[in-house]
This record gives sequence, C-alpha cells and structure tokens, in this order.
Amino acid sequence: MRALSVLPAVSLLLLGGCGGDRSATVSSVTPVTEVTSDWFVDRAEETGLKFHHLNGAEGKFYYAEIIAPGVAMFDFDNDGDLDIYLVQGQPLRSSAGRENKTRPTSSSELKGRLFRNDLRVNSDGTRTLQFTDVTDASGIVSHGYGMGVAAGDFNNDGCVDLYLTSLGPNQLFRNNCDGTFTDVSKQSRTDDPSWTVSSAFLDFDRDGWLDLFVGNYLSWRVDSSAPCFTPSGRPDYCSPNVYQPQPSRLLRNNHDGTFTDVSASSGIAREFGPALGVSTADFNGDGWIDIYVANDGQANQLWINQRNGTFRNTGLLSGTAISAHGKAKAGMGVDAGDFDNDGDEDLFVTNLTGEGDDLYVNDGSGLFEEQGARAGLGPASRGYTGFGTAWFDIDNDGLLDLLTVNGAVQTIEALRRANDPFPLHQRKQLFKNPGQGRFEDVTARGGAAFELSEVGRGAAFGDIDNDGDEDVVVANNGGQPRLLINNIGNRNHWIGLRLVGAAQVGAQNIVSGSPGAPKLGTSEGGSRTRDMLGARVGIIREGGPTLWRRARSDGSYASANDPRVLVGLGQFTSVSRVRVVWPGGATEEWSSIPIDRYTTLREGEGK
Repeated sequence: MRALSVLPAVSLLLLGGCGGDRSATVSSVTPVTEVTSDWFVDRAEETGLKFHHLNGAEGKFYYAEIIAPGVAMFDFDNDGDLDIYLVQGQPLRSSAGRENKTRPTSSSELKGRLFRNDLRVNSDGTRTLQFTDVTDASGIVSHGYGMGVAAGDFNNDGCVDLYLTSLGPNQLFRNNCDGTFTDVSKQSRTDDPSWTVSSAFLDFDRDGWLDLFVGNYLSWRVDSSAPCFTPSGRPDYCSPNVYQPQPSRLLRNNHDGTFTDVSASSGIAREFGPALGVSTADFNGDGWIDIYVANDGQANQLWINQRNGTFRNTGLLSGTAISAHGKAKAGMGVDAGDFDNDGDEDLFVTNLTGEGDDLYVNDGSGLFEEQGARAGLGPASRGYTGFGTAWFDIDNDGLLDLLTVNGAVQTIEALRRANDPFPLHQRKQLFKNPGQGRFEDVTARGGAAFELSEVGRGAAFGDIDNDGDEDVVVANNGGQPRLLINNIGNRNHWIGLRLVGAAQVGAQNIVSGSPGAPKLGTSEGGSRTRDMLGARVGIIREGGPTLWRRARSDGSYASANDPRVLVGLGQFTSVSRVRVVWPGGATEEWSSIPIDRYTTLREGEGK
C-alpha cells in the first residue's frame, strides 16, 4: 500500500477513546517524498475502498434510481481515525414484480458496507491508509433501497450510532461499543416508513441528548411511477413536482433508547417538503439549534427554534426560502458555515442545472441576503446539478472554501446523442475563497479526480488520514466512490479540536479486539462521553479575526461528516484562547492549546 506523504513540520496528537488524547506519534515530520501538483488525489481503489453502487436501473426511469447514495465518515471503533459507511441501493421491482436482472448481484452487494480505517503512521511521518470491509462482522444489515446516513451517539454511551435512511422504512443501528451494531429501529420508534433522504442528529431542546430530524421527500413507489419524457419525446426521469411531497418528522430523545414523535406539537409537520439537504446550526444567534431544509422544487425552510419545544418556519421572512429573483429552486445539498468570518452562520445551497447555486449571507440576526451571483458562485454553477457540498478550508488559510459534487437528474441530450449508457454525469467543482466576497473557480487545480465526469451524489468531509487537513469521500450513483486526499491543507498551520461532553461515570470497559486499541466508548478513566454536536468554537488570535466554527456531522447531502473541528490558521503560529459555546448554553475558554495537532476539550474542564 502506498504511503501518503505529510507536508513538513507539523506534529500530530491522535485521538483515542472518547475524551482522551492518545500519545503523540509524530514530530519533526520528514519532508514530502511524493511530489504532486494536484490539490486532491483519489486513493479509493489503492486503499481498499472497493465498492460499486447499484441504482437498480432497468431502463424504466424509476424516479428513485437517481436520488442516492450518501456516505458517512465516523469513528465507529473509537481508535482515533475515521471509518467509512457507504450506502447501497437495490434492484427495483417493476409493477409486475420482476426483479431487475440487468446486472448480476450477490447478497453482499445488496447491503451498505462498513469499512474500518486501519491508518498507520510510519516512522518517517508518512501515513499508510488501508480500509478493511467489516460489514459482516459489524452486524449492520441494511434493508430496502438505501438513500442516506446520519451519525450520532443517541444513547450517550460514547460510541457513534448510525441512522440509515431509505425508500422506507429507515433503520437505527445502535453501536454496541465492541465493534458490532444492533438494529433498534422498531423499539426506538425511529423506523419512519416514508421515503427519507437526509436526516440529522441534533439536541434541539438542550437536554444533553441527541434528538433526530428526519427529512422526508416524496410519496412514490414503483407501481405508481408516472411516465415522463424529454422535449423530443423520449422517456426520461420525472421532475419532483409530479409527486406529492411529504412532511418531515422531529423525534425527541426520551433518554431510555426510545424517541417520541413531536412533529405535530413542534410545528415541523405543518409544512411539507420535499426535503433533500438538511443543516442544523444556530442561525439567529440565540444559543438554540435551528434547522434548515433544502427542498426540491419548493421553497426552502428555515425552522427557528422557539426555545419551548416548537419551531417557526422563517424561510420567506429570512430570505432563505427562494432565490434573489423570487423563484423556488430545486435545492439538493446544503451546508452552514462562517465563510466571511463575521461570527455568524451563512448558507450555501446547490441547485438544478440552469438555476445556479445560492449563497445566503447572514446579517447575524437570522436574516439573509442571497449573494450567489455577486460572489460568482451562481453563474459558475449554472451548468451543473449540485448535490453533496460543504464549507471547508482547502488550504488552511483561515477562509472557508467550497466543493460541489454534481450529476444531472434528467437526460443530458448531448450525452444521449453520443449513446452514453448513463447520460447524467457531470464534473465536480472547487471554489476558493480569497476573502473579498467573491469566489474563484479553481476546479482545474483540483487534480485528475476533478476531470472525471460522474453522477455524483453524497459527499462526506473530514480528516481521514489525521494529517491536519480535510479530505472528501464522494458517493457516486451507479458507480464507485472516490476518496479525495488533500495534498495542500497542512502546508499551513492548523488547530484540531474534538469537543466532548462531561464525563458520565460508570461506563462499561468493553475492549476492542484490536491489539492496543482504546476501550471503546470510554476515556482512560472509564467514563463515557460523546461528541457535542452543535457546539460553537471561537479561535481567538492576536492580530486576526476570531474564527468561528461548529462541531457537526450533518449538512452536505444524505451524508455524515467528521464531527471534529479543524481550523486553518494560515501563517499564525499560536492562538490566544479557544472559546467554546456548548449546546446547553454554557461558555468556557481554554488557553495554551497547541497548534498543528488534535486536542480533546471536555465540557466542564475549561474556565
């Protein structure tokens, strides 16, 4: 397996357990041994991430074939590195009940796959990535036609659980902290039978337990599939407006392994989708988590938390429901982040070919102005249909950049005329933030992976090799995934933080089967913690603006991201203080946090 090079002079503290730092493994890292001008390089095949998504296409243009899949980056075994879960489809059945036979399948191909990250840091500072398929041993058996995935520790045992969305019903897999999972969908009352694409774990009531937002899409099934056509009269995939949108659901955590459906009482069920992308953040700065939903062909929703168990949709009032020209677009992917470093959460939404992507700039109070055209993002994206996306700092200069994963949903006529077997593919796009309110299209500098034209859908973002910059896993419809390793981020300084909750004494000491691995779900003292999704972090620097980021696993499209906070510092060689605003409302500060490594901050241990 090829070693991945690390760019000079950073040291790294690998995370282990839940709440404890493992020993420092690298210092005085040797210079690059493999030089490349590509900003990203695809390492999926050579690292063992071998997978092929089945969309079930049999030439009948069933609508569900073009919507999935998502992907998750999460540390299921608490060994300090990110593992990967890839969502799988299935052959769809026609109205006559005949299974699609266009491509031979085996039982293993018809399940989502869990890949364990066996990252090794070599003595010369390089990293060797290797993934092992542990699906069968994990006990994860996905049923139905998979769509997306959310990751979060719903039972506060320090081990990350998985929620798999599908063409109904959904499945919740509880992490047993020993490398295995148990399907608790029915007893937890999370087995939503509707067609769900994106979902998100969040603590909307600030009680210290993760609740669950389920973004439901359309009322559709194979035997009620409508025929649709291209302008030239050829069969094609329908638009979402042909089908009835469904209401999303909000499930409140009961602290006992079950959830209560509060969709009606919270107000979430008052308005229907069709929901595709979901991002949760505090958009109006009141300290409570809100929910933004990108709807497909309908007005987007901004659900503002009323701090009493209810939500109010301020999409139209806030300026985030429609485009600057008053049009509801086909929103797919979404992410929230402070791209202009003014301390509030801005929104980016990917849309349909011909529409252009939207940039909603927050004024700090939860009111937004759509500036996609002014920023250069709208015109540059108009020729693409965007799905997975995220704000992330490509080069760690302290400014958030963007990547969009693209792929059409209706036949591209030029590709059809060329007899392309799957005429929906498009290239990915990469946008650099120079800091003046406009973005530069730097796709050409992304590397060979950005020259590939594929039917992109989900994308998960995180530091897969723990070298101090964010990498990307791309899930392609009807194709293989891409593992885009970042080659430029750690040329600049950075700070990595894992934000965990206060210790809960009395954890079980369940030990992993891997030699030398930490006790799963525990810190060294035997207490359990979880990632505090929704926590906001301020990186305070002398002579520079405070950089605000948040711990989150949601956003993008039907995917789950690294919950750690990685902040680029550019040429800054130190930070004055780190301020954390916890989901429960408390604020703490830490000083003397080292840079160019990961550090765990535990609630209640700051000042």
